[in-house]
Amino acid sequence: MYRFNYIFLSFSILILALGWVTTTLASSDPKIEMGISEYTKTDERHAIIKPKKESKATTDHTKLKELQGPFFSGPEVTKACLECHNTAGHQFMKNKHWTWDYKHPKTGQHLGKSVLINNFCTNARGNEGMCAQCHAGYNMDSPDFDFTNQDNIDCLVCHESTGTYYKTPTSKGNKACSVMFEGKPAIDWAAVAKSVEMPTRNNCGKCHFYGGGGDNVKHGDLSSVLFDPPKDVDVHMSEAGEGFSCVTCHVGEGHEWAGSRYEMLVNDETGTGKPGMPRDVASCESCHSASPHPITSVQGIKLNSHTQTVACETCHIPAIARGGVATEVDWDWRTMGKLKDGEGFKLKEYTQGDGHHRATYKSIKGTFTYAEDLEPMYAWFDGTMNYTTIATKFDPSKGPIDINSFSGSHDDPGSRIYPFKRMHTTQPYDKGNNTLPYMHLWGNDDSALWGNYDFGKAIEAGMKKNGIPYSDEWGFVETYSYWPINHMVAPKDDALSCSSCHSHDGRLDHLEGFYMPGRGKNEMLDLIGLLAVLGTLGGVLGHGALRMIATRRRKV
Repeated sequence: MYRFNYIFLSFSILILALGWVTTTLASSDPKIEMGISEYTKTDERHAIIKPKKESKATTDHTKLKELQGPFFSGPEVTKACLECHNTAGHQFMKNKHWTWDYKHPKTGQHLGKSVLINNFCTNARGNEGMCAQCHAGYNMDSPDFDFTNQDNIDCLVCHESTGTYYKTPTSKGNKACSVMFEGKPAIDWAAVAKSVEMPTRNNCGKCHFYGGGGDNVKHGDLSSVLFDPPKDVDVHMSEAGEGFSCVTCHVGEGHEWAGSRYEMLVNDETGTGKPGMPRDVASCESCHSASPHPITSVQGIKLNSHTQTVACETCHIPAIARGGVATEVDWDWRTMGKLKDGEGFKLKEYTQGDGHHRATYKSIKGTFTYAEDLEPMYAWFDGTMNYTTIATKFDPSKGPIDINSFSGSHDDPGSRIYPFKRMHTTQPYDKGNNTLPYMHLWGNDDSALWGNYDFGKAIEAGMKKNGIPYSDEWGFVETYSYWPINHMVAPKDDALSCSSCHSHDGRLDHLEGFYMPGRGKNEMLDLIGLLAVLGTLGGVLGHGALRMIATRRRKV
């Protein structure tokens, strides 16, 4: 009996020792970070406060008695705001930042974060407890959120200026996410209420720069570098350039902002106002017109002729993810769920241009590939995006499925050649119905993926929660999504040169159906061009020869 206990005790000590050694080795590897801590530094990153310029506002909010507090919650601050701004609530309740809902005027598709599936974290619907940190409201924890209650509007997320305001999940996550959001200081509600002003980059960037689950993960042209960009990254937003904020171009009127990625205007013939003037679109032509280049030179005249078919962004945003912050270009969900000692972890094997490490693997999400200074993908684009929704059936054997696709052609005068970021993902799908599913990612229960690492349970729970049929079979399918590139406009001297496109193997070499000098292979046009050159040369030489002969005869 004593011998058995001795063996059992020794074995137990050995197991504990091995566990300690494994944990120690893992924690000592600088590439491995135990736990899930990706969001703990988000607020630190966007809390860039600069000395304020002299305000031109006609109201000093720090002196309003309604904002002196004390306040103990966000909704209390909202009530104080709406006492004076008594039409703002009605206006904002029509805004996509509030509704998360959009009806496409051309395709008729029902879009918006409340219903769409993407190829990053897949779906916000059903995961509002986590995703609603970027909803401009309070306490959204399910699709049943009360969108008619103005007290739920979060005025501070867009208007506070201290940089100390933050939002945390509205519901509890699983153990795998237990290290998120720890140790944050309490919000001084009166201080943030009195600090309100027009939205700045800090307000917009805290959500839009971190779309897709991290810094510049989604868009490629919206990253934390835009909080304070150098001029060579963004000539408009840099303090050394124009010093624009986001709302300089995305002009707001009645709490509606110009610009939409669902329905873009790529050939703007009406929005020709100046910065700060109300208009319906946020296009380059809004300020620069459709003839932006000086007509004092042949080059300028020729470049202006390009604007009928080539978007300004194509030449003036030469690369994606500039300024030292990488963007994700590939996400593989198949590897999700690896653990160390029963715990989730991150593997940091990519060091981006600004020196920060990025996780190439996360237990809750899988494997990532990053890129910086990436050449965009170019295509004809008429501004209309079409989406694969929860109801769209597809044939998985036909290769990567387009999560969102776009239309446009050379023959369409409303289309232009546009730059895109293309995102590739391998993600779960409903194998029996050939549809993309809603997954239950966030929650403190045994069906939440970010805790149990079980796709089957997560899909079943996500579909059941939304009352959508599920075949009980799931597999993986490759997907693409396309993101029009509009930000990080470079100085004009850094725009693409003519030879970037007008050459064999140039950036537009893959676009077909039209002739482009320097790239085209139309034999007839090439022959005409060659004859024109030879004719011109012959004319010059002949003229010179005749003048020489005539001069000699006069001397004789």
